[in-house]
Amino acid sequence: MFDTLSDRLSATFKNLRGKGRLSEADIDATAREIRIALLEADVALPVVRAFIKSVKERALGAEVSKALNPSQQFIKIVNDELVGILGGETRRLRFAKQPPTVIMLAGLQGAGKTTLAGKLGRWLKGQGHTPLLVACDLQRPNAVNQLSVVAERAGVGIYAPEPGNGVGDPVQVAKDSIEYARTKQFDIVIVDTAGRLGIDQEMMQQAADIRDAVSPDEILFVVDAMIGQDAVNTAEAFRDGVGFDGVVLSKLDGDARGGAALSIAHVTGRQIMFASNGEKLDDFDAFHPDRMASRILGMGDVLSLIEKAEQTFSQEEAAKMASKLASSKGKDFTLDDFLAQMEQVRKMGSISKLLGMLPGMAQMREQINNIDERDVDRTAAIIKSMTPAERQDPTILNGSRRARIAKGSGVDVSAVKSLVERFFEARKMMSRMAQGGGMPGMPGIPGMGGGPGRQKKQQKQAKGKRRSGNPMKRKAEEQAAAERREQAQAQQAGAAFGLPPGEPGKDFDLPDEFKKFMG
Repeated sequence: MFDTLSDRLSATFKNLRGKGRLSEADIDATAREIRIALLEADVALPVVRAFIKSVKERALGAEVSKALNPSQQFIKIVNDELVGILGGETRRLRFAKQPPTVIMLAGLQGAGKTTLAGKLGRWLKGQGHTPLLVACDLQRPNAVNQLSVVAERAGVGIYAPEPGNGVGDPVQVAKDSIEYARTKQFDIVIVDTAGRLGIDQEMMQQAADIRDAVSPDEILFVVDAMIGQDAVNTAEAFRDGVGFDGVVLSKLDGDARGGAALSIAHVTGRQIMFASNGEKLDDFDAFHPDRMASRILGMGDVLSLIEKAEQTFSQEEAAKMASKLASSKGKDFTLDDFLAQMEQVRKMGSISKLLGMLPGMAQMREQINNIDERDVDRTAAIIKSMTPAERQDPTILNGSRRARIAKGSGVDVSAVKSLVERFFEARKMMSRMAQGGGMPGMPGIPGMGGGPGRQKKQQKQAKGKRRSGNPMKRKAEEQAAAERREQAQAQQAGAAFGLPPGEPGKDFDLPDEFKKFMG
């Protein structure tokens, strides 16, 4: 959603790099570009004014003028102020001292409250809680049925005594749900309320009556991040009419400019607590202002990536795989292990989203968005079409075996051959890393091999070469050697990840083999 804003800010900061000193004119010009970028992203005007004023005041002070790298210090200031706009510190849910904790969802019709109730319930279940979804939207057609389906998919409880479609008293349902939750040992109650296409007195009164009936510990305002400036107006109306404690952003995966979503926390004084960025029930997480600011500035979100990996991979399995890679030059690591690892990565979510969390991937956004997620299924189909012996030892795959596997998995024979070749290359690379050999083409990194001992060995080998005494001939030899080194480095850097050799960064595109392997 914030791709356009991120691109504009990255282009603006690019002009600052390499400057040893920032003049007042540089700061004014950069602030003007940032102002335009924020306004084009639909950020509310009062928020933009306050943001630019704060950035300029800090940038014109000693904080930048005395910095060793003024441009980086300026970017740090923008990052800090962006975190402030998004709400500052991460806001956590408040739980009741005596269960059940009551969470009430409010918002306009179409904002995604019902689906978000299921996502929140699944997320809380993953935290060790036992949530109960309560169907208090009795006006919208099939709202009760929708919530029942969502609850079943999320694996959480549902309380829906009324059929809905205009039948039943939502206030009484909400009140009865508390006693039902106590009786059935649910420690969290999530109340899904009715919405309207616009703000009206009837909706506000019903929401206020439900609030008074259940005394919620948290009232979460669900807002569609794609509706533009009206999101701020709606949020203010709900704050004044019903009141809410936190904001939940839905549809963050949309292609709208989304700047209005950045304005809500600043305008209403209520922090964004959760964000939904996809259609699946797993596409939901706590909102971290510092991580979102880092994503907007193109610096990635490594912490969220690590958290996803920790939730998916067990330490025991990781240690088991590492030991297989470290022994016998990785020959114990089979296609079965590779398939298991690939399926674990798939559980973390979309490959495109995972790659987007890495720093510096903004420049490759088009290639990342073009990754075909179905390549994972094709790769899995190829491996599952092999016999157990073939998965254990892919070297036995001859022409007839490959033809059989290709026919069984519905792909070309070349795809089977390519997968096996990529598997051997990756196994060799990962084995070298596990044994401390470092990455191909990379200098010595502590803990990654290729350190001082390896460098000394290379220097010792280089001593045996003699240089010509003729200055012209020696110069020609040095130029030829430099060209060979550059070509070798380019080939190694590409070969490590299945990229075609050539000039790094030129006409870069992810080849099919890389997609299949990484997918």
